Amino acid sequence: MSDRRVLFILTGHDKLGDTGDKTGFHLSEAAQPWRILREAGIQVDFATPEGGEAPIDPGSKDMDDSVNREFIENEDVNAKLKATPALRELDLSGYDAIYFPGGHGTMWDLPDHADVQAAVRDAYEAGKIVAAVCHGPAAFVNVKLSDGSWFVDGKTLSVFTDEEERAVKKDDVVPFLLASKLKERGATHEKAENFKKSVTVDGRLITGQNPPSARGVGEAIRDQLKAD
Repeated sequence: MSDRRVLFILTGHDKLGDTGDKTGFHLSEAAQPWRILREAGIQVDFATPEGGEAPIDPGSKDMDDSVNREFIENEDVNAKLKATPALRELDLSGYDAIYFPGGHGTMWDLPDHADVQAAVRDAYEAGKIVAAVCHGPAAFVNVKLSDGSWFVDGKTLSVFTDEEERAVKKDDVVPFLLASKLKERGATHEKAENFKKSVTVDGRLITGQNPPSARGVGEAIRDQLKAD
């Protein structure tokens, strides 16, 4: 059994802008890496920026997917998702990696949250793995390192593309276009065609473009942890 620990930092936001629709975190973007890490004997814990229930985006609840079903039906996971700790309540130094699953909720509560920014900065500067998929890199948008530089400046990453946002007709709903914003901060954007897999490993920064990329992000986290 591995003594490695990964913290999944999930969105706690469940309102899709002013549409009246619900959102949250994307189920498979949590479930797929959870399955990969669990099979490797790596402990997974969950948190949200402010604590409380972590909402699942209703549009992502594909129960025909066996991994989604396993995740949802796991009693331990269920209990943890219903009552996540807030980031400020945790000693993040005990984790070897932090991971931000996507889902549109991330676009509202991750970018400006001081505890999210501190978690990314402190983990990265401590030599830990920082990972995210799809809209999860919204957590990186306003992070500055201790030297005052943007966290993503000079780094290569994969993220939900502007073209994909337009394809799902959310480009006028989200507060900003994530890929464009990260490029403004100095990131190099690596991408595949719409809804195709793209996983980018830039040192200890591991990112993926969309739901089909989530498994690959989980595998990359696992492989780096196993190599240490």
